[in-house]
Amino acid sequence: MTFIIAIDGPAAAGKGTLARRIAETYGFHHLDTGLTYRATARALLEAGLPLDDEAVAERMAQAVDLSGLDRAVLAQHHIGEAASRIAVMPAVRRALVEAQRRFSARAPGTVLDGRDIGTVVCPQAPVKLYVTASPDVRARRRHDEVIASGGVADYQTILADVKKRDDRDMGRADSPLKPADDAHLLDTSEMSIEAAFQAAKTIIDAALNRN
Repeated sequence: MTFIIAIDGPAAAGKGTLARRIAETYGFHHLDTGLTYRATARALLEAGLPLDDEAVAERMAQAVDLSGLDRAVLAQHHIGEAASRIAVMPAVRRALVEAQRRFSARAPGTVLDGRDIGTVVCPQAPVKLYVTASPDVRARRRHDEVIASGGVADYQTILADVKKRDDRDMGRADSPLKPADDAHLLDTSEMSIEAAFQAAKTIIDAALNRN
């Protein structure tokens, strides 16, 4: 038996940080499912292949190695832009969802974070968390991250990007971003990562005891 924790939410809500902390605490495997789309996009870019050919993108998605996802490399802006183009393709989503489901079966447990984990990838997960925050707060966090790493950032541009991404994620026909009916909502707008972790831990411990 494996124990699955599904974490969904919009960009920069803190779900990735929370997911990594939970996986480390419980000794579970962690997968940032967004990186699977970025890895597919990177493979297409490096091979000089088009980003608008669904059959080609599907083949690349089927070949993605989930053990070799380098967050630092895949975080590059141009890869993210390419990923957003292929992420709307149903064939690509099907291929990557299958890979994510295989990952979720690893013992003793797994933590998957993304946009459709609790609703599509692992609807049977005993713990589902929906981590969110206001667009203003999320844009401020992303802005501060860029500045802290020595980059240059404009808050209003980032805020517009956050809202545009929300519209795209929530409005797409295939696997839109939304909380699962039985997900626990964690709004981190006024919450530290420690407070969010403790709230999640209470939910997870209760579910582990039931199992």
